[in-house]
Amino acid sequence: MTVRNRRARFSVYAAFAVQGLCFASLVTRVPQVQDAHRLSDGALALVLLIVPVIAGVGSVVAGSLFARFGSGPVLRVAQPGVCAAMTLVGLTGGNLVPLYVAVALFGVSVGAVDAGMNAQAVAAERRYGMSLLTGFYAVWSVAGILGGLWVALANRLDLGLLPGFAAPAALGVIVSLATGPRLFRKDEEGTGPSAEELKAAAKRVPWRPVLIVGTAMGVFYLADSVVSSYSAKLLEDELHASDFAAPLGYVAYQIAMVVSRAAADLGVRRYGGALVVRLGGIVGLAGMIGVVAAPNAAAAIAAFAVAGLGLSVVAPVAFSAAGRVDPTGLGVAVARLNVFNYVGFVLGAAIAGVLAPAGMRPVFLVPAVLVVVVIALANGFAPRPVDTGAAARGGAGPATAPSSPEADPGPSRTGVPPGA
Repeated sequence: MTVRNRRARFSVYAAFAVQGLCFASLVTRVPQVQDAHRLSDGALALVLLIVPVIAGVGSVVAGSLFARFGSGPVLRVAQPGVCAAMTLVGLTGGNLVPLYVAVALFGVSVGAVDAGMNAQAVAAERRYGMSLLTGFYAVWSVAGILGGLWVALANRLDLGLLPGFAAPAALGVIVSLATGPRLFRKDEEGTGPSAEELKAAAKRVPWRPVLIVGTAMGVFYLADSVVSSYSAKLLEDELHASDFAAPLGYVAYQIAMVVSRAAADLGVRRYGGALVVRLGGIVGLAGMIGVVAAPNAAAAIAAFAVAGLGLSVVAPVAFSAAGRVDPTGLGVAVARLNVFNYVGFVLGAAIAGVLAPAGMRPVFLVPAVLVVVVIALANGFAPRPVDTGAAARGGAGPATAPSSPEADPGPSRTGVPPGA
């Protein structure tokens, strides 16, 4: 690989790291945000619901800008916006209207960053010709661990919301500004299309394989949203953990994700995405059941780790699968798939809002049951790659599918009928 590709890949790692750090630093302080604004559980659920709803809008808007500017410039603008919005949450004091505005800004920026960094990651896979997505998500998880540990320390030191948010936000801005210029350029992601070519490209990307992996990914993000937003509350409110220990459920969840994702790329290359996701779903189901049944904080933290170990593979393998059914190299399938991210988060926030008055255990029971869907749809994570030659003849730039077991066009391996 060229020096240019290595530098761009490092910059994509940096984008995932900043996103993981900021996200964890905010969500693991949810109990403190709730206390500072005297929010009921229902009002808190509404605040948490704003983020994925607005993020979905941000993702769609960002996707529409990729064809004109590329995902790199969009990411370079949106990522500092995430850091700024997180800091604003710490400035809102006890005022609800500024809190809603800050959370909405955080949501739209997060959505744009999610779309941009995933498009950049898929571009890296295409240029390297092998599975890389789980590695990027492992970096996200490592940064999330650091964010959770920072919050545990901030809680121990009794830091206010503003200093607790400003420190990781400042680091995020510095890293983003330093590495952003080296992201993949538009011409390195795929051939820039006209409006007519983009419309034609969208028709060439099949919906069925995207819907299959998207449904499973939506379930993962539903579970992930509940763990992210309510793990600290479960430990603090129901299992009587201290302020210092409350963020550790999320930390354990992310540590397990790092371990799993570090090995998942090798597993995908050797055994295929379908088997990796199926086994991950089984392990994740065991972990979520353990969370619901946990008798104390220590058991719940261990169960969160098991859940993270299994569920962590779903999203990166889903994006990799989407890249294989997009013959245009324009990120059409990735943009479609990214919508399921926010559908899952919206449903997670809505379910939590309805069930939270009954306690935290019912909140975690629903995603535990739905993880069965991931296991059932695992075959969809090995789709048959779409003919890139046909795409080239259609006018859009051809893209090379990642070299992995799923790229084998054998008739019995995909789980999706040819041409679906």
